[in-house]
Amino acid sequence: MGVSRMDSLKHPQTVPQMVELVAPPAWRTVDFISDLHLQAADSATFKAWQHYMQSTPADAVFILGDLFEVWVGDDVLGSGAASDSPSFEDQCAEVLSSCADSRAVFLMHGNRDFLLGQSEGASSLMALCNVGLLADPTVLVFGGQPDQRWLLSHGDALCLADLDYMQFRKQVRSSEWQRAFLARPLAERQAIARSLREQSEAKKHTGTDYADLDAASVVQWLAAANASTMIHGHTHKPARHELHNGLQRVVLSDWDTQAPLPRAEVLRLSAGNLQRIALT
Repeated sequence: MGVSRMDSLKHPQTVPQMVELVAPPAWRTVDFISDLHLQAADSATFKAWQHYMQSTPADAVFILGDLFEVWVGDDVLGSGAASDSPSFEDQCAEVLSSCADSRAVFLMHGNRDFLLGQSEGASSLMALCNVGLLADPTVLVFGGQPDQRWLLSHGDALCLADLDYMQFRKQVRSSEWQRAFLARPLAERQAIARSLREQSEAKKHTGTDYADLDAASVVQWLAAANASTMIHGHTHKPARHELHNGLQRVVLSDWDTQAPLPRAEVLRLSAGNLQRIALT
């Protein structure tokens, strides 16, 4: 993937282990996207993403979680081989693979697709598409200067006020739960995923106010990363939040090209500057 170094940073146990990724000197521009929630029922958003991946001038693309609306295991790839056309997941894998032929591509787990890349060996989505699995959180060192450090995360791990979700997250991120779930037949996993999606959609219509990231914890993570800016997704509320002492967090947009106000946005980092680019 052209990365010169990736190693762990030591810090107090009050924050998770940080991983450092040092960009190659040749990189001039990197893009961040998240929360595309790709699904077969939304071909317009898929096509917008496909066009972006084929045309971006960035040297690297960082997808910070929830690329897919749901991912029940890497064995979904090739599951439609008996039909006349590739499955939706296979089409997405082809887009990733094609983009990775000419630039670095990294994927981070989100709250919808945390099972990405959990298959072993050549059957893993990461191996098939030649993309890197990005730890959450990761410190990106980019720009040729040691102080150009950017803390990357999906963001859901810091929504501490949502106690029900935090309990659910702890359960499904455990290796024991994941082994048991992936041992189920594919059709059964897909049925479970549909049920969970329906519950999630029903919750949206109740007017529930979703928890935002815990500000104090964001500051702790930034201190552990020796960074001043955190870039994350998950909340679907794109904004720049100024913290104290020059710290900030920048929230990525979700993608939905069929919404009343279509959304498809890239956050581009070049020469130390962040720029939002609307693709709709």
